[in-house]
Amino acid sequence: MVAYVSKNANEIFDPGVGKGAFYAALKKVAPDKEFFGTDIDPKIINDAKKEGIFDQKAYLEIRDFIFKPPQRKFKAIVANPPYIRHHRLSREQKDVFRKISLLNIGDILDGRAGLHIYFLIQALSLLDKGGRLAFIMPADTCEGVFSKKLWNWISKNFHINGVITFDHKATPFPGVDTNAIIFLISNEKPQKKLKWAKCLTPESKNLFHFLKSDFSFAECEDIEIRERNLAEALQTGLSRKPRKNYTLEFTLSDFAKVMRGIATGANEFFFFTKEKAAEAGIPENFFLSAVGRTRDASGLYLTNETIETLEKKGRPTLLFFPNGTQWENMPESVKNYIRDGEKAGFAKRALISTRRPWYKMEVRKIPPFLFAYLGRRNARFIKNEANIIPLTGFLCVYPHSNDKNYIEKLWKILQNPETISNLQFVGKSYGSGAIKVEPRSLENLPINSQLVERLGIAPVGKEATLFT
Repeated sequence: MVAYVSKNANEIFDPGVGKGAFYAALKKVAPDKEFFGTDIDPKIINDAKKEGIFDQKAYLEIRDFIFKPPQRKFKAIVANPPYIRHHRLSREQKDVFRKISLLNIGDILDGRAGLHIYFLIQALSLLDKGGRLAFIMPADTCEGVFSKKLWNWISKNFHINGVITFDHKATPFPGVDTNAIIFLISNEKPQKKLKWAKCLTPESKNLFHFLKSDFSFAECEDIEIRERNLAEALQTGLSRKPRKNYTLEFTLSDFAKVMRGIATGANEFFFFTKEKAAEAGIPENFFLSAVGRTRDASGLYLTNETIETLEKKGRPTLLFFPNGTQWENMPESVKNYIRDGEKAGFAKRALISTRRPWYKMEVRKIPPFLFAYLGRRNARFIKNEANIIPLTGFLCVYPHSNDKNYIEKLWKILQNPETISNLQFVGKSYGSGAIKVEPRSLENLPINSQLVERLGIAPVGKEATLFT
């Protein structure tokens, strides 16, 4: 990264200098270059000085790069920005983020964008004409709900020179549940092509030669290198491999609707084992059959036998569902349980407190298919033959037609290896090759048109339910 940005610059700027990893690299790659670093934590900088990482040639400032950025441009910016997710950000920080977004992008990004996203925007705003930037960031930078607006702005105002991804076996951060990506961007006229690479082995020395040569070094057995069209790369996702015919396929939304499973707000109160239900004396008609954890539905089919096995293991399978019964008509055992829950403070929990009454449960129709999206490299569709209601460990997949033939054909599509493989194009990627797919993203799952035609199923509302 340092070799890439320092080529035509006399000074390298690191906005989140930390313990000085990039300065240590600069002393090896280009020791004659100047270095300027900022950080909000004086202790970590002092510790690095004691360890001998920083010397007199490193100019350092204690500065908040988001709230008080330097008031000048830089020819070279390199960073591993702090990865702080939106849940841990203050309202004051988010207000500043909105201003940064409006000022630079002309729009406000989705509130789920973390601190690292605004580090990137702020840094690009300080990148001088002809200057270069290299950031190593998590894959959500180009997979999150905010990514389309972000990369639309970047691609129209900067040249995306290259993107470096890593096989999960070659991760630069072993043991960290993050899929890291290096973005290499210059403040030059946008181009329609970019270099995309995937490191296949850890600590590849060829990666250094590849970047130092401005992507001309091609003898890399341990690096997969491709030239990609910018339009395809942005459509597919910069973290993902290139796709052919990426605009020609059907998507799952042509055949089904996707919703998340039920969020109880307090599984310990609403989700019962059979034994707990009996002890509480709550009648069966106040429960729905449910499954909460993906590992409780380990196969491709969820059956009555599955539920019976879970009950024998003492796993919860009953969702408390008092909906539709007026308080005065409830058995005393149900009233007592609700009173105990209120005394325990469940009614004041964030999600539960929005309900009226607080013990009223979310409603879902029984989905013919479930999607398990939180497992490690085991994301899959499940046929719901037990007619259960899933909690948030699953997504609900509702076919657009109740026709049995239609549902069976859709099931074959969902089990097709190519369909499963296409999950990588819509999911968020994490360390160890894991992915997570949100409801709207799953609806964008590509479905091969040849598979659709071969099975004789057509999108409902576009043509007939079934091809004739």
